[in-house]
Amino acid sequence: MNDHTRDETVEPPAAGNPTGWDPDRGRWEHATLRRAVVHGVRLYNAGAFHESHDCFESEWYNYGRGTTESAFAHGMVQVAAGAYKHFDFGNDDGMRSLFETALQYLHGIPRDYYGVDVLGVRTTLTNALAEPAVLDGWRIELDGERPEARPVEYEYVDRLE
Repeated sequence: MNDHTRDETVEPPAAGNPTGWDPDRGRWEHATLRRAVVHGVRLYNAGAFHESHDCFESEWYNYGRGTTESAFAHGMVQVAAGAYKHFDFGNDDGMRSLFETALQYLHGIPRDYYGVDVLGVRTTLTNALAEPAVLDGWRIELDGERPEARPVEYEYVDRLE
């Protein structure tokens, strides 16, 4: 574990035993990644795609090229950017390009990585390539729920700048 990704204040998963959680030690392998995931997913689910992107991007840089953590964070950056293209600009060609890249990064990532239903993300992205309307109302699942942003998520992303 890298000390720069440790944070004892990050809470355990709300449900289950996702990849990244060490139940024997009662902590996340990379707690800062979990914190970025919680904020990023909540912001995505609230339609704050640019802010979601920033959460994942800030954490992506903590990991070396070729690591699972880097691939996951980079994939989620692409997910948020693709949704931003689709919803904010009506640019479905741009969305498709970003989602294709996201699918490459998310390939091989455990299906429950840091609480994210990665299998559900990959399935939705694949379906959106053919029919972008599947994104309407879609929310990313985290710990078995589809949480939305609270004020703390916006405060977190504001501190990143």
